[in-house]
Amino acid sequence: MIDRSVPRRVLPAPESRGVATRPAALPVRPRTGRLLVLATVFVCAACGLVYELELLALGSYLIGDSVTQASIVLSVMVFAMGVGSLLAKRLRRRPAFGFGAIEAALALIGGLSAMALYASFAWLGESRPALVAFSFAIGVLIGAEIPLLMVLIQRIRRQDAGGAVADLFAADYVGALVGGLAFPFLLLPLLGQLTGALLTGTVNTLAGGGLVLWLFRQDLSRRSRWLLIGVNVTVVAVLASATVLADDFERVARRAVYGGEVRVAVQTGVQELVLTGPGTGSPRSLDLYLDGRLRVSGYDEYRYHEALVHPAMTGPHTRVLVLGGGDGLAAREVLRYPDVASVTVVELDPGVVRLARTDPMLSRLNAGAYADPRLGVVTQDAFRWLRGPGTRDRFDVIVSDLPDPGITPSTKLYSQEFYGLAARALRPGGRIAVHAGPLAGRPRTYWTVETTLRAAGLRTAPYSAGGRLTGFAAGPDRTLGGAGPPQDWGFVLAARAAVPELRVDRDTPGLRSLSTRALQDATRDAERTRLDGLPPSTLPHPRYS
Repeated sequence: MIDRSVPRRVLPAPESRGVATRPAALPVRPRTGRLLVLATVFVCAACGLVYELELLALGSYLIGDSVTQASIVLSVMVFAMGVGSLLAKRLRRRPAFGFGAIEAALALIGGLSAMALYASFAWLGESRPALVAFSFAIGVLIGAEIPLLMVLIQRIRRQDAGGAVADLFAADYVGALVGGLAFPFLLLPLLGQLTGALLTGTVNTLAGGGLVLWLFRQDLSRRSRWLLIGVNVTVVAVLASATVLADDFERVARRAVYGGEVRVAVQTGVQELVLTGPGTGSPRSLDLYLDGRLRVSGYDEYRYHEALVHPAMTGPHTRVLVLGGGDGLAAREVLRYPDVASVTVVELDPGVVRLARTDPMLSRLNAGAYADPRLGVVTQDAFRWLRGPGTRDRFDVIVSDLPDPGITPSTKLYSQEFYGLAARALRPGGRIAVHAGPLAGRPRTYWTVETTLRAAGLRTAPYSAGGRLTGFAAGPDRTLGGAGPPQDWGFVLAARAAVPELRVDRDTPGLRSLSTRALQDATRDAERTRLDGLPPSTLPHPRYS
């Protein structure tokens, strides 16, 4: 006898619970359909990682400090992927339509992300909010992919959940590998950041839309099918139009960043080089930007290079090594001394050297340094080159003309290990001159450089020189040409045996802004700001921010 006093709960069929589990009506055999789904997972995963790397690269280029930008992008994106996985539960009732809509949105947002970040930087002067927003949006859409693909692949052929997940993630991870390799070795050097992202979005649209509109077309209502067709055609049209206009957009945005006199803009394998100023006239009007940072101002670069080079040249200087300085300006100051026998410039980016050789304005500014037979160039990472066997006890003077220590890729070139290698390359009685960042603007960074030199066994003499504001090229509060607000450049002169004396010879040819008295005053001013007790910066524990 059935007890009817307690009503039974009737469970609905799986389809009515929102999960489409009935076999799909496919135009191909199930085995082929399953391979097509896995191939789509592969392509979408490659595109997703390209979007991620695009955000990382552009964020580091526009904002600086690649470690911070990588942490922001990765943490926000991983969190957003979890959010997207949860939101995908609401789309399981219509997995084909949901997946098609997600891929179209992902292609549009990911494809336009690089252009939007650059626009934010060029016209608003700030791109970090846009970086976070795009990281979150792309992460949500990527996170929603796998749950829906899991439903779709189960509809082709039922299998245990563990096997289905293993297949999907295998295709996903291999696709991510291909996307990760394609970005630095194919897309970035051949197409650049903007066009590379737009092409990736187009491929993403074709892969996701093609799978749904052909393989799972029977799962779509007539209205849903035409809606997805319209959305995908619109996305492809938008991305194609943006691709056609990418060069014009980049020129307009570049003028907004650097001003109206952009004369040379080159993307090398290392960085973006931009020269501004008229092609004729005085070289003082020239500005050189490397990855958006003002590196050389023709207005007063001589103050920087004289202060960097000449104090180190008061002792023996027959053989001189310049680390960085591919623009030839530090070498110009060294070559003023007729008793210099050889100058070796170690520069990572051959594009900088090529520009310094061939650009009429820049070659005038460096006084044709590369035409001097005493100068030789090595295109290599300075750290790796110093580790070579032929550098020991080789140079009388080493000039470290490297980017600011606060820039993450330069951090290893301001480490105790690096200075140990540099000290090993000095002859007895030799000297090292180091650009250590702004003393007044970032005293902690400056004194960390000085502490790190002492930790490498060197004796130091700190000093600074005045100059124009340097930094990023965009924003309403940043200088874009001509004279800017005064800012000091910080330097450290170091030697192995004793504290080097800061002075310049009176008969030094071509000096315009430097004197022994000015150096001694700068040393006293620097010592008043000294920060004691700072730990040195090492490769496993960098101390610069």
